[in-house]
Amino acid sequence: MRITGYFAGLFLTFFLSFTASAQETLSFTKDIIPVLRNHCYSCHNVGNPKGGVNLEIYEEEGRVIKDGQFWLKVIDEVKGMAMPPSNKPPLSADEYHTLVDGVNGILIKSLENKTPGKVVIRRLNHTEYSYTVLDLTGIHFDAKNRFPSDGSGGGGFDNQGRALFFTPLKMERYFDAAEEIVETLYEDKDKWRHAVPIAFRVSLWDRIIDWFKSLFNKDYDPEIRVTEAAEQVIYPFASKAYRRFLKSEEKEKLTNLFQQVYSANSSMNNPERFDRSMAEVYKAILIAPSFLYKMEEEPDLERPVPLNDFEIATRLSYFLWSSMPDEELFQLAAEGKLQSEEILDQQVDRMLDDPKALRFSESFVSQWLGITKLKDPNAPLADAGRFPQFTEAIKDAMYKETTAYFHHVLTEGNNFLDLINSDYTFVNKELAGFYGLDGVDGDDFQLVRVTDGIRGGLLGMGSVLTVTSLPTRTSPVLRGKWVMEEILGTSPPPPPPDVSELPEDDGLHEDLGLRALLERHRSDPACQSCHEKMDPLGIGLENFDAVGKWRDSYGNIPIDPSGVLSTGEQFAGPKELKQLLMADKEKFARNISRKFLSYAVGRGVLFSDEIAIRDLTENLLTHDFHPKIFIGELVKSYPFRMKIKDFQKRSTEI
Repeated sequence: MRITGYFAGLFLTFFLSFTASAQETLSFTKDIIPVLRNHCYSCHNVGNPKGGVNLEIYEEEGRVIKDGQFWLKVIDEVKGMAMPPSNKPPLSADEYHTLVDGVNGILIKSLENKTPGKVVIRRLNHTEYSYTVLDLTGIHFDAKNRFPSDGSGGGGFDNQGRALFFTPLKMERYFDAAEEIVETLYEDKDKWRHAVPIAFRVSLWDRIIDWFKSLFNKDYDPEIRVTEAAEQVIYPFASKAYRRFLKSEEKEKLTNLFQQVYSANSSMNNPERFDRSMAEVYKAILIAPSFLYKMEEEPDLERPVPLNDFEIATRLSYFLWSSMPDEELFQLAAEGKLQSEEILDQQVDRMLDDPKALRFSESFVSQWLGITKLKDPNAPLADAGRFPQFTEAIKDAMYKETTAYFHHVLTEGNNFLDLINSDYTFVNKELAGFYGLDGVDGDDFQLVRVTDGIRGGLLGMGSVLTVTSLPTRTSPVLRGKWVMEEILGTSPPPPPPDVSELPEDDGLHEDLGLRALLERHRSDPACQSCHEKMDPLGIGLENFDAVGKWRDSYGNIPIDPSGVLSTGEQFAGPKELKQLLMADKEKFARNISRKFLSYAVGRGVLFSDEIAIRDLTENLLTHDFHPKIFIGELVKSYPFRMKIKDFQKRSTEI
């Protein structure tokens, strides 16, 4: 199916408006089903659900709304000219309008009553735990290597509630960690005195006063002096740890614990007795659910309600800093000022300008792009025998290049499109030599201008190129699938169960090249429809070998990186391929919106988020993909600032 330029422009107008009149005039039964019957049911029916997709079961609007996320994907396939396939009759302009605008109208109308989506309470992941401990106590604790590993949730990130389950082993490790952290803190006298700013002693004069008071008040307890001192230390520390003001019952429990330990330590002298008692209270705080979990008070009302200020502060800080709120955020929350959109904008700017924002960049981009494999010693990456230059130092440099590049785009580059293509990258001397870039000295990563259109952007980075390859060779299929999913936000259907793999014979690869082998492979009709979308994207990157070094041939034949996308656009190599991806702004903007929102709220994206996703997408398109403006919009969106009753009940994530 091919769409003329005039019709594509007409479609864009309809897409951006989604007028109520379109929703009122198009009926699913009378208008949309006939289009489906004429163009879709022949392949996607009860008896022959091609690709596992059966559209024939949707007989009324209610079922479409129930599976709204699925129907968004259906419409994306139509909008992307992937359906109907090129070997089937195309939709007419009227049919296209009926199907796309009609289904969109039904879905948008069903979302008129916004809901923020239910969020389960979330345990701190290992990164968040380490940074929270660091910011709270000044102690570095390597949680990733000390705790059992966590998985990733519905959005592919390790801060998703569904992945942060609890086990007896993890609870045991948290007890051990609290013991180690507090003991390490106690041994560092400067850090301890910062965490416990009172070196408590009872002077001779204090004892005289206590004796004098007891003469006139038989109920006077001299221990009140130490209790008051303890409370002056415990309450502020626990408030920071719990990310909110303490409840009265929490204050009472912590005070009672201190008093019990202090009484048991009667053989000690102060300030040691006070400090050792305080250490036990701090250990209790570090294993408390209010520290280990990001909790939000469940509302009494059935309808969505705003988060309170401390909950907003916590969402903001763990989103952009992977840690607890700092003093300024905490104070703003205490004053009730974080409901103000102007204040939120100011805080986003401040937080992104803070060095702690690098934590977000590293965590987010490494998981989004899948380059965490570079940090996994057991990941099946490049074969050392075939690629001896792919050393541990190069692997580490590739990871740092990507995170430094993303952080620059986020905080200084001011345009997310630089992620696809730019005239710069970040390298040190060793990685520059690996890439063949001249004029770079030193071990520090630095912005280096590139003018050949090859290295600028994620698709020219060794990190991405390596993790999308096999250990012994490149894989256009893996790379093409990666570009579809991580750049354009579209996923091909899974391969048929009996699909054959490409041969691994080195001679065939050198004599024919991957292009010819892939053409053989997709001659199978069962493979053709998916591979014609993925393969050209991967072929366009074939000049990069399995570790991202540039090459011109497979050995005996030159590499031909040209291709034709499934939408008909032609390109002659990675430079032109990136230009085509740059032009597909709407898909890229929508994909960024989904990724950021999922990470920010700690759950997979739901159909109920669709209005917010479209607003965020429009924000990127309107403001030239400006990161700070976009993130400001995100933290003011209803999924980020609202909550709904029974948030602990797990939602169905798509």
